[in-house]
Parts: sequence; structure tokens; C-alpha cells
Amino acid sequence: MRLSKTILNVFTLLLFPAVVTTLVLYFYPFFLGCSFPLPAAEHDLNLNTPDNGVASSRIAPFRLLVFGDPQLEGDTSLPDPSNLTFPSLQTLWTTDTASLNFTTILETIQSAVTDFCRRDIPLLLSSYRKQLDLLGNDYYLAHIYRTLHWWSSPTHVAVLGDLLGSQWISDAEFARRAHRYWTRVYANGKRIDNEITEGGRTEVLGADPAWATRIINVAGNHDIGYAGDITPMRMLRFEDAFGRTDWDVRFQLPNTSAASSPLNELYGPPELRLVVLNSMNIDGPAQDDELQGITYEFINSRVIGEARPVEDTRSVTILLTHVPLHKKSGVCVDGPLIKYWPHGTVQEQNHLSSGASRGILKGIFGMSGSADAPMNGRGRNGLILTGHDHEGCDVWHHIPPVDIGTSGTEYEGEEEKHDDGNPWDAARFTASDDSLPRPGIREITVRSMMGAYGGNTGLLSGWFDNATQTWQFEYATCPIGVQHYWWAVHVLDVVVALLGVAWVVIRLLERETDTTVINVLLRKEDNKSAVAIEGKNSGVASYGSVRKRKAAR
Repeated sequence: MRLSKTILNVFTLLLFPAVVTTLVLYFYPFFLGCSFPLPAAEHDLNLNTPDNGVASSRIAPFRLLVFGDPQLEGDTSLPDPSNLTFPSLQTLWTTDTASLNFTTILETIQSAVTDFCRRDIPLLLSSYRKQLDLLGNDYYLAHIYRTLHWWSSPTHVAVLGDLLGSQWISDAEFARRAHRYWTRVYANGKRIDNEITEGGRTEVLGADPAWATRIINVAGNHDIGYAGDITPMRMLRFEDAFGRTDWDVRFQLPNTSAASSPLNELYGPPELRLVVLNSMNIDGPAQDDELQGITYEFINSRVIGEARPVEDTRSVTILLTHVPLHKKSGVCVDGPLIKYWPHGTVQEQNHLSSGASRGILKGIFGMSGSADAPMNGRGRNGLILTGHDHEGCDVWHHIPPVDIGTSGTEYEGEEEKHDDGNPWDAARFTASDDSLPRPGIREITVRSMMGAYGGNTGLLSGWFDNATQTWQFEYATCPIGVQHYWWAVHVLDVVVALLGVAWVVIRLLERETDTTVINVLLRKEDNKSAVAIEGKNSGVASYGSVRKRKAAR
């Protein structure tokens, strides 16, 4: 069988699976049914926003594409570039052999060659493999962002911390990873300008389509460190590359049917408030009290001090931060954990402390459970989105009701605390709102977008329900699968493409060879024919000469 035929058979065999797997990879949101949740038909929607315009489409006016913990690695995972490429051979060249006998020289050469084969070559190959792995991982993450952004058409995009893989890297390495972040992973994304995050900014939801390509970056522990690691230098380089760590922005609905509500004249149009909070600097002791003070000043003066009244049920607060709130062991994969450096500052934590968590619930969201508090302690409407726990989690923070006998139930007060001193509890979130204890708030810990966790993406839809005069939210996830699938598809595509090119080249060569062979054979046949004719003619001439000689006799 000809080589071209064999290659064509293999090409034909691999072409169909290559096409199918590539289509699945590049259109996986379609095949998995991924999309922003649509408002339920029974909701009386206020969708008259500039970005969709058509109320009958029932597309939520607020659509947040959210990613958790991409953690870009870099040169710290590669061999030290200052080391020799082949140290075994370099050592051999620098060895003074003049004073050595022949046996020792042979042993030195043998040892160097052995180390070269067993150590230097594997290390070099491992270095190349790691560089390829880093490159592939960047484009794997980029594929997730690019595909979901194109498919789902979000209004906003957020990354919930741990953009990079380590807070201990040099400034030069930080700059290289930041460059990869913006030019590979989020190639079409834009850093949010400082003018937008200065504070006090209010916009009409959907009026500025540029929000769809702005990336809301939350600071994580691998970006700036925990409270015991944060320094002014780490904060400065993060904010220069990715934007401020503490800021907020408000989005209001345009004056529509909700304008007739008395609350609209009292508080203003329905409002959705995004709050980006540096949770790395909330628990202490911190290495830098001044930097921690900046975060607390932001919480007290801006987030709490400039919040709408708790009674305004037509406003909602979405908190974007990295470290999840406190919860008991077993609720999520990560249990409560805080470690401290020997000098006493925070070294590591899985959750915020129970005190800090209670401060967020009571301070930012105004929840207390006290009947004497505004709205009977139910607090503000809101939602919390966090990262850090790579496995992801979906919980409902609440004050559990206590049995008071025949008279019914009531909520625990501050004097009735759990063993950890926190009256708040957390349980897995269920879709049935009626089954959730009140007051409470939902916290979604977004599963990591890293390949080991399935390349997950979160899709949060928000809309204003005119009937209840409140904001409603629905959340969905979309995993692409482990990065090995991404690699396998592209390797298969490359193999098929190379086979196709090889078949064309070899087929052309074979045709050229066939033409040459045919021409040679034709020339041989022509030569044989010429010889045969010449022999025949020679034979006729000889026979005529004989007859003439016989006649002469």
C-alpha cells in the first residue's frame, strides 16, 4: 500500500472525531445549555433599560459573568534561569585534568555523562514542558472567558481574587504575569479607570456598554497577601495593574413604571449597588495598621455611611470579595481556619472570623434580627459573591429561629450565641425561598476557573420585579471540563492538520515519481522498438545481399 493511501486512511479516521470535539469545545455553552437565567414569566419586570430595550425579550438587565481564582503561575515554577543549562558538562569543562591520571579522567567523564543523561536532560525537558504548560493554561483560561463572553453577552464581568499564583513574587515577575493576564487570558478586557472607582458614581444601568468589557478585579491572598503579608508595595503594584481594592458604584433603573411609586420620590429610582471589598485586610492583627485602617474607613464611611436606608427595599447591595464569611465545619469544603505568624499577624485563613462576618452582616447589610431595628432586623436586600474556596459553595447566612414553646418561634438575640460567640448560622442554600430562615442573605462562593476544578464560570442574572418592588437574582454555573480535554482537542486538531498537509505533499511527490517512472518506461519501450526496427531492417539488408551474391554465381 502506498504511503499516501495509509496517511489518507488515518486522516479520514481522525477527521470526524476532530471536527466533533472541536465543535463541542468551541460551542460548549450551547451543548451544556449555559446561559444567564431568565426571569420567571410570573415576574412583572422592569426591563426598559438601554442595553436591551425590548421588554418582551425578558432578558435580565443585569448580567454578571463571574470567575473565581484563575491563579496565573510563572517563573517561580520554572528552573532558575541563572543556573547552568548543563551543569554536568560545564563542570567537566572546568575540571583541571592535567593533574589527574588516566583512570581518574575516565571516571570523571563517565560521571559527567551519567549526570548529563540522568539529571540535566530530564530537567531541561521538564523546563520546556512547564513553559508549554503555562502557555497552554493561559489560553485555556482565555478560551473560557472568550467563549462565555461571546456566548452569554454579559453586562458586567468580575474576577473574585487570586488573579495570580503568589504574593511572594518579585516586581518583575508580577509585571510579567499581569501582562499575560491582560494580553492572553482577558485579552479583550480593560482595567477599570480610577475615575470610575473614586466613589460616589451613579449610572443608569445599561447606559454605558463599556462595562461589558471592563474587568472588576477583586484582591485575593495570592495577589497582595493576607493581613500579615500586605505591604504598601504589594498594594501599589496590584492597584496599578488591576485597579483599586476598595470601591463601589451604583446603577439605577431609568424612570419607568416604577417612577409612580411613592418610594421613588422618597429614595430615588430602584438601585443596584456593587461593592468591591478587600477582605484580606479585615481580620487582624495586620502587618500595616494604616492600610487596614483604609479598608475600615471605606466600610464605615462609604459602604455603610452612604448606603440607602434599610427601609428602602427597592435597593440591593452586591458584595464582591475574596474570603468567604464564617461558617461551621461541614457546610462547605473549607472549614473555619485562621493561622498566625509567630509575631502574631494573620498568616492564613479559610474564612473571615465570626466577628468580622457578623460585622459585615450587621453593618453593610443592616441585619440583626432585633424587632426594634429598622425592618424588624431583616436588613437590606443583597447578595455576597466570594472566591478562595476552590471547590465552591452556596450558603444561606441567617439567624436561626429558636423554639419558645407554645407561643411559636422567635429569632435569637445577641445574648443567645452559639459556641463560637456568633448568633449567625449558615446552611446550604436551597432553591425554595420559603424554606429559608429569616433574616438571611445568600453567599455564593464561586468555584475556581482553574482546570483542576473544571474551568467553572458563574452567571448571575438580576432584575427588578415591579410587583414586589424588589430585586430578584438567579445564579447558574457553566464548567468547560478539565484542561486535559482542551489539550487533547487541540493536539488532535494539529495531528489531523499535519496529516492533511503530509498527504497533499506525499501525493504530489508520488505523482511526480509516477510521471518520472512512466517517462522512463516509455523511453525504454521506445528504445526497444527502435532497436527491434533497426534489427529488422538490418536483417532485410543482409538477406538481400545474400540473394545478390547467389545470383552473381
